[in-house]
Amino acid sequence: MRKFLVVLDDTRECLNAMRFAAMRAAHTGGGVQILSIIPPDEFRTWIGIADLMRAEARERIEAHFEVFAKWMRDKQGVNPELVVREGDPLAEILAQVRDDSDIGVLVLGAGSDKSGPGPLVTQLSRSAGTLPIPLTIVPGDMSKERLEAIT
Repeated sequence: MRKFLVVLDDTRECLNAMRFAAMRAAHTGGGVQILSIIPPDEFRTWIGIADLMRAEARERIEAHFEVFAKWMRDKQGVNPELVVREGDPLAEILAQVRDDSDIGVLVLGAGSDKSGPGPLVTQLSRSAGTLPIPLTIVPGDMSKERLEAIT
């Protein structure tokens, strides 16, 4: 089964990427894999309590994931899977794509404020020609109705 890989983070545009991935998966018989990346910088300052901080980060991620997963299951009939990795976001996304041959499309949300589309969108779009899978960039301010119409 082809999976749509979508990155879970704390950005507003993440919501539209999740919606798009779930709706496309529902319409095409695919699956959704949600990747959350814990940056290693979070733990460098607090070496003594790094394990506790990792556990807390994982709990936050799982709670955030459950909100999206419930919506995907209830509204789209898609049961997403969660993958949590630790490291540099760009490297971990590429590693996940490499490690799971069922991933067919990477879905990212683009920020719509003046600071630009976001670091992941910027970095990955620069190397889009060498990615092993297609990259779909979903505008962060696209309406739910418009997303429904195009998926």
